[in-house]
Amino acid sequence: MFHGEEFWLVRFLFQRGLALLFLLAFLVAANQFRPLAGEDGLLPIEWYAEGGDFAERPSLFYFYPSDRVIGIAAWTGVALSALALLGLPYWLPEPYPTPVSMALWASIWLLYLSFVNAGQTFYGYGWESMLLETGFLAIFLGAGAVEPPVVILVLLQWVLFRNMFGAGLIKLRGDDCWRDLSCMDYHYETQPIPNPLSWYAHHRSKRFHRFETFGNHVVELLIPFLYFAPQPASSVAGALTIGFMGWLMLTGNFAWLNALTIVLAIATFSDGVLEAVLPISALEAAMPLARPETVATPTLLEGAAVLVAVVVLAMSIRPVENMLSESQTMNTGYDPLHLVNTYGAFGSVTRDRYEVVIEATSDETSGEDATWRPYRFPGKPTALERRPPQVAPYHLRLDWQLWFAAMAPSPRRHPWFYRLLAKLLEEDEKTRSLLAEDPFAGREASPTRIRAVRYRYRYATPEERAETGRWWERERVGIYLEASSLEELRRRSPGL
Repeated sequence: MFHGEEFWLVRFLFQRGLALLFLLAFLVAANQFRPLAGEDGLLPIEWYAEGGDFAERPSLFYFYPSDRVIGIAAWTGVALSALALLGLPYWLPEPYPTPVSMALWASIWLLYLSFVNAGQTFYGYGWESMLLETGFLAIFLGAGAVEPPVVILVLLQWVLFRNMFGAGLIKLRGDDCWRDLSCMDYHYETQPIPNPLSWYAHHRSKRFHRFETFGNHVVELLIPFLYFAPQPASSVAGALTIGFMGWLMLTGNFAWLNALTIVLAIATFSDGVLEAVLPISALEAAMPLARPETVATPTLLEGAAVLVAVVVLAMSIRPVENMLSESQTMNTGYDPLHLVNTYGAFGSVTRDRYEVVIEATSDETSGEDATWRPYRFPGKPTALERRPPQVAPYHLRLDWQLWFAAMAPSPRRHPWFYRLLAKLLEEDEKTRSLLAEDPFAGREASPTRIRAVRYRYRYATPEERAETGRWWERERVGIYLEASSLEELRRRSPGL
């Protein structure tokens, strides 16, 4: 109980939402980790195992850097997340639900920690740390007839606060367009992976974009302080946050960042509020022991929750200092376990959208007269007539890194890019699995040379789209990487 409120349903819904996101995260690892960071990946796992200290980035793969172990770990994570999603601990008789729940969530957290710490560049996103931090706190929520520790719910609100308020502060300190309310004029067009509604949002009026930018500041800078207020103010703040994140999900593909923020916002509600707005009677009929009639005697869980709170409070000093600093950095972890981190997104917004289009030829010549065929990726706007796809909350890691790489005029700071091109020339099946379309699949002739061309993309106007059917228009900026053979690429990248 807290201020006369109960949180049985809050805990149950939060755990189900978080389990679903871990399930997606492990599916991404099962499908993408090996071609990206496995034994023969774009950033080989041995680069992590040989180039770092286990204490700095602990991972199961430090001791077992093999694709077989990676696959077993990923699918084990999928299975454990599915059990958490189904509410396995709640089906057990007392006193087993809480210890089984703690063991289940601890296993999920430890397994995913191995992927994040060994994933190198392809796992360097703020939502990875936030998923781990949230998953760690979930260990101490308990299950069954043991009352949810309120202090853990407050710590979840603290994660939500740092995420939202940190994002708000870094925007004010960053790009001028956040201060003159013009950032949304560019955001929908230049974001990493637009979705089907992004084009429509981009073509709203400038007045609309000013209003939504101002609303962004309100939700990220003022609303977060209400997360810790008594009900119903806390629930109102949570509902506004969920609405804001829902809009971002409708107009962009940001992996599970928005969905995870929505799950965290569940911690701002109470059972009383949920009963007033959700069909709880039907929900309770489908879930075992969501709110038992007899509350079990408090166990060691309460003591563990208090200890966790003390540790989090002590570890929050550096993130808070960073958040309040004029030189604030975003999405930074301060410990190898990702227990307490600093967050923030889109401190700056790019004005132009650059894309790198990878093309290969099987012709003997490699000049402009050759037949260059483009490789297509699931989330990239390579084909002008292709409608932007809906991907999130699934995460296309290579597509995201290609967006970052295109910001620079050459791939010099991205060693994985040379390996990507070499593997495409080798027609490597694992690398092909990351593509939407390989132009040489099913052809007798294999590619002999490959290049990368840099383009500036923009949305087609409504008039252009009505006339041509294209969602995008583009102009060539220059050569990102000149036509190269496999031997030339091997000289550029060690280990190929």
